[in-house]
Amino acid sequence: MSIVETLINRRAIRNYISTPIEEEKIEKLLKAATYAPNDRLREPWHFYVIREESKQNYQAMALEFLQERFPTKPHLIQESVKVLEQTPLIIVVTADVIPGDPASSTDNEYAACCAIHSMWLMAQELGLGMVWRTRGVGLVHDERLYRFIGSPENKKVVGSLFIGYPQAEATPTKRTSYKEKTTWL
Repeated sequence: MSIVETLINRRAIRNYISTPIEEEKIEKLLKAATYAPNDRLREPWHFYVIREESKQNYQAMALEFLQERFPTKPHLIQESVKVLEQTPLIIVVTADVIPGDPASSTDNEYAACCAIHSMWLMAQELGLGMVWRTRGVGLVHDERLYRFIGSPENKKVVGSLFIGYPQAEATPTKRTSYKEKTTWL
């Protein structure tokens, strides 16, 4: 598959079968991430691989968060927990924060986003599905996640990646043409 075909076929996959992801595939995802572009070759990312018992602990933490955040929406909580139960692998991605240098810290965050995208393309090649979560069960904006991963203060969580073997074939989505989103100067 060409790069363009991989980009066109990449989708956010939210429903997985419960089959564990082989360690070799996890390593390929992580390796792909490390080849992402990054300012001054700082390689400002760190990856926290969560599976098995750690995933159960993550799930309990997410349930607590969801119950606090959405006390009047038990259906939403139930559906979110169901997604967690079916997701065999979570990778939390952080970017380095450089005290006193907000511009470089922002560049580091962009680089971590590129690393996530590289993982997403590799997941596609490996027959895996992935979704990049930042809200809700992604816990990106919740201090519990920082404590859970033992992240030092100089890290910013950029995303929680839910990864697994897709339950179903992804359907194409319509995209706006670049012609409508481009200004030629």
